[in-house]
Amino acid sequence: MLQVVVIGAGQAGLSAAYHLQRQGLRPDRDFAVLDANEGPGGAWRHRWDSLTFGTAHNIHDLPAMELGTPDPSEPASSVVTRYYRSYEQEFGLKVRRPVRVEKVEGNEGALTVHTDSGTLRTRLLINATGTWDRPYWPHYPGRSLFRGRQLHTHDFVSAEEFRDKSVVVVGAGTSAVQFLLQLADVGATTTWVTRRPPLFTDRTFDSEWGRDVERKVHERTKAGLPPSSVVSVTGLPLTDQYQAGIDAGILRSKGPLKRITETGIELDDGTTVLVDAILWATGFRAALDHLKPLKLREPGGGIRMDGVRVLKDERVLLVGYGASASTLGATRAGRAAAVQAVRQLNSLNQPETLAG
Repeated sequence: MLQVVVIGAGQAGLSAAYHLQRQGLRPDRDFAVLDANEGPGGAWRHRWDSLTFGTAHNIHDLPAMELGTPDPSEPASSVVTRYYRSYEQEFGLKVRRPVRVEKVEGNEGALTVHTDSGTLRTRLLINATGTWDRPYWPHYPGRSLFRGRQLHTHDFVSAEEFRDKSVVVVGAGTSAVQFLLQLADVGATTTWVTRRPPLFTDRTFDSEWGRDVERKVHERTKAGLPPSSVVSVTGLPLTDQYQAGIDAGILRSKGPLKRITETGIELDDGTTVLVDAILWATGFRAALDHLKPLKLREPGGGIRMDGVRVLKDERVLLVGYGASASTLGATRAGRAAAVQAVRQLNSLNQPETLAG
């Protein structure tokens, strides 16, 4: 039986694995890291090429290895994939991939992790699956009737596909803003729709801001409520590029979407727009379906947390969820989960498993 299974090898999972090793557990003997991807990079390996390192935000260092200063014009997917691969090799983390976890079941003695390549038994689980595999598609009347193209952030490849097309972008987050600017650059006619007016802020995005964001998100998860979207807490940074987009009329929301027709959309104010495509930049939800057998959710729909511990089953530690969904938060949460895991293992009187 393993002492810990880590599901996911993104920022949170790699941070947790590093700190488990620092605490004396041995990779592939005391703990295993499982990743569904074909190679390193986590969710970043799936991002579109036009999302360069210079335009991406919240790419933070992993423990004990600095990212450095890559070429800002290089795709962020390439930068992060290379960085994570070097990290796994440097610390010998022995990530098992591609391994997809299908479900996790528990009894009083252990947790059983069912995967597409076999079954593992473990005392503790650190879940670091993030959100990329759970794109959120909100319901609007008529969505199934639309004859044009619909895609989600998850499926975006290049703005070039929409050259000279008419595109509606739905969502008020950073991805929506970046899509609108890229689409305008290739001659697309864009319409931006948001449920609420976009919140641009000139606040400095520093460590104090980060702690404030985490505190607000943590209040919801501690109460057993689903985490709110990041942009609802942070707002959008008012950069020079974004200000230019506002001045040009590109980054001006037309207000809420009322319904979708066969050929376009109707806005809340009754205005109709004919469009070729709808791009849903509507965010993601935590990818936790494999944990359903453990019945961790509260009546409010969320998972009640104390730090990284799940209160309904303290053998499960969640990182990259709620307040730790950002890469900075995920790095810190990975350490917290590793420390908590070793503390719990020690309480089970298993000192022989923790020898270096």
